[in-house]
Amino acid sequence: MPFGNGLGNKYDLGTGVAPVDLASGAATGKRVYMAHCDAVDVVFIKGAGTASEDPVLTLKQHTAASGGTTSDLEVITKYFTKGEATLDNDEVWTETSQAASAEVTTVAEEEQIVVFTVSKDQLAEGSKYISVDIASIGAEADAQLGTVLYIFHGLDRHASPTSYLNPLTR
Repeated sequence: MPFGNGLGNKYDLGTGVAPVDLASGAATGKRVYMAHCDAVDVVFIKGAGTASEDPVLTLKQHTAASGGTTSDLEVITKYFTKGEATLDNDEVWTETSQAASAEVTTVAEEEQIVVFTVSKDQLAEGSKYISVDIASIGAEADAQLGTVLYIFHGLDRHASPTSYLNPLTR
């Protein structure tokens, strides 16, 4: 496929949380720089778990790539999910609305894809980075795998994927 059809031109990808067993403890999300794009879609993909072991995502904003000041970013008013016992691509998106919050609570019993969008304009003055943490579902919980992927869109630079800058430092 020739350059210009997607990766590096229309979107870029970054890791939020590498695949992890959510029963093994909380997962601290990796930070990404927001100033090089209009928005980031945060995508959480998880396996099915046991009732009452619902993973909770928390959106954070930061003033630096590491260290600096960190705070919850309470801007999530809408998110979308696909879920059922076994995801097999016959699902449709369900929209959920909530009061502005930094948290999204998922459903343990289903395999799920959860997506919400963060605009760079939603960050507080001085914050240019975001991350998403996943709270522990408890050590006594059954294994439940989860991962977070960042999809950057509205890029300020268009380049071949191999020459695109990294999502942390731009």
